[in-house]
Amino acid sequence: MKNKGMNNANNNQRTWKKDLRLYVHVPFCVKKCDYCDFLSGPSDEEGIESYFEALYKEVGSYEGRTGDYKVSTVFIGGGTPSCVRSEYIARLLEELKRVFEFSSGDGSLEPEITIEANPGTVDKDKLADYRKAGINRLSFGLQSTHDRELRLLGRIHTYREFVENYRLARELGFGNINIDLMSALPGQELSSWEETLGRVTELGPEHISAYSLIIEEGTPFYERYGPEGKQKDELISEDLDRLIYKRTREILEKYGYIRYEISNYARPGYECRHNMAYWEGALYLGFGLGAASFIENTRFRNTDSLEEYIKAINYNDRSHKNIMSTNKPEHKNEGLLHDAYGIRRDIIQLSKKDLIEEFMFLGLRMTRGVDRLEFKKRFGVSMDEIYGNILNRLEKENLVITCGGKVRLTDYGIDVSNRILSEFLLDKC
Repeated sequence: MKNKGMNNANNNQRTWKKDLRLYVHVPFCVKKCDYCDFLSGPSDEEGIESYFEALYKEVGSYEGRTGDYKVSTVFIGGGTPSCVRSEYIARLLEELKRVFEFSSGDGSLEPEITIEANPGTVDKDKLADYRKAGINRLSFGLQSTHDRELRLLGRIHTYREFVENYRLARELGFGNINIDLMSALPGQELSSWEETLGRVTELGPEHISAYSLIIEEGTPFYERYGPEGKQKDELISEDLDRLIYKRTREILEKYGYIRYEISNYARPGYECRHNMAYWEGALYLGFGLGAASFIENTRFRNTDSLEEYIKAINYNDRSHKNIMSTNKPEHKNEGLLHDAYGIRRDIIQLSKKDLIEEFMFLGLRMTRGVDRLEFKKRFGVSMDEIYGNILNRLEKENLVITCGGKVRLTDYGIDVSNRILSEFLLDKC
């Protein structure tokens, strides 16, 4: 397949182009997990096919509008993208590469292309198709190595199935694999979590995401473990949750994984470049149901209604009309801010105040922190002019530290990060 960017431009010609990240939402799964509140659910083959046909058209609507950008990462998330036929994914990447220029920028790294996969939904042929399509990073949703805990979460797979899928991926040449893990499960003991970490590190993935369970409203877990739930007493204590978090870092760093973000660990050089873009305030464009975008200081997302998404795109594809107009000059149908199918919602032009806040509380999620010079470069004022009093107070409380021109959270600060990050909302200053 012809890749316009790779074949027709050299590195010098690309240097002026803006770096862009792409996210594609595949909202389907075999069965919705009991803790999940994501925009996802099962569907039949007809529904999946209709969705992807609409998705290809959405991608195609950007043709001719992408000349100022180069794409360095793609993340195909869900849902469970691996539960659909691999032909859909292969064609999706063909469409993306047809419309966008793919380039890592300096040429030292190939573009990072990730797909989320759940154990039990992939086989040898599907993984081989992913490799052929250009996917070079897998993100396996394991959550636990204990089958009892997997059943508790409502997962459809066993630990053995995961190991089989993981080893098959390695045999097929995947050299960049993430494993998602979830702690603070109801009734979980520290020893169980340590066993999970031990088994996973023995497999040697390049990246591990270790998150604590959050009980979300509207889920079966909320009914069981929420404030009115009959099983709420089974939730682990806050002290145990913090101990689990501490042990996670100790164990993973012992095996060569460096914490580079509050809940993410990687071997050197294998940090998730796509997710880092979110924390660094980079530009990203989302495709599909409910997908979010951030382009030229404007944030928006697609409709959450599957029926509306498909109907709007099919209707406009036939009539060439826009059934939704934003009525704002900055949102004319030009560049990446166009609204070809009327599927966008919550279109917000971020103010300088918004951008400053996000620079701080997203950047501080990373262990390297935020750069004072970059702050001054972006906003024309020093960090101390805006946050001097807050930073002084947090430093005295051993919650943040300044080192080498960067401000970062201390280990203790990371433990209570939710409270600290909210301090950087300017209304609180």
